[in-house]
Amino acid sequence: MALPFTRNFNPFSFSGLTPQEMILRVSALSVFVALTLIGLKTLALLASGSVAVLASLTDSGLDLLASLITFFAVRFARTPPDKEHPFGHGKAEAFSALFQAALVFSSAALILRDAWDHLRAPEPVSGGLLSVAVMIVSLLLTGLLIAAQNAALKASQSVAVSADRAHYLTDIAGNSIALVGVGAGALGVPHIDAIAGGAIALWLLWGALHVLKDAADSLMDRALTDEAQARIHDLASDDPEVLNIHRLRTRISGPHVLIQMHMALRPDLTLVRAHEIIVSAEKRILSAYPNADILIHPDPDGASEPHGGIFAEAHDRVHQI
Repeated sequence: MALPFTRNFNPFSFSGLTPQEMILRVSALSVFVALTLIGLKTLALLASGSVAVLASLTDSGLDLLASLITFFAVRFARTPPDKEHPFGHGKAEAFSALFQAALVFSSAALILRDAWDHLRAPEPVSGGLLSVAVMIVSLLLTGLLIAAQNAALKASQSVAVSADRAHYLTDIAGNSIALVGVGAGALGVPHIDAIAGGAIALWLLWGALHVLKDAADSLMDRALTDEAQARIHDLASDDPEVLNIHRLRTRISGPHVLIQMHMALRPDLTLVRAHEIIVSAEKRILSAYPNADILIHPDPDGASEPHGGIFAEAHDRVHQI
């Protein structure tokens, strides 16, 4: 698969791309940025020996691993359903996010240890000018990548890309702190460098917690937000022949949104007409959620029964609260 970085091509632009293509491109862009930052920060570390730069380099190394995982996870998650996985492979993204969170927790612990050692026995920081320049370039590249990720996520939600973005959002804070640490160390205040490294580790932990929560929400089939469910309800019921929408259930599976509901219709409708009404409702929902898989069960108005399996009764209790 060719990487989307060719002549006369702006990898940070998504003009003309579908939401799915945007997610795939931004995952490749993440790998490219991580490789670039690793090279730059390695030069800065060799020149300075800064703990803050080491912390930032470690973070970028983990970002590369996480970005590679994301690169493959978003592609696997979009493979069509098969016999063994009739609901698709979307949760591969959540497993990717869990792995990323574990990496961040581990790296944060190592960085905190190194920061503590250098705080007790500080070492002078050299090569400050090069390190400062590298940190500034890192901030600019990371900012461009995050802007691209934000644009892709607005078009199509992806737990894996969201987790990857969490790494780079942390990098914005981390590189800023590293910039302060290198500058202070170059001015003869080496303790600040160690403190900056510790601060980066704390930012890593905070970002990992958010990644872990998003992955857990996906694996536990958390529903869409109340606002999203209200919109789906309104779209489904935007037809005078739809008398009622009830037992609406939603969940996210990687790049896909799974939607189920019951629709009350006039009991005297023909099966053909009921089918037409349901298909029209599905098209309205798909216009807003093109990555959705929708299942609508028709009920004759006034004769809805508590059927639908083991969760039907519990679902009714939730919506009565």
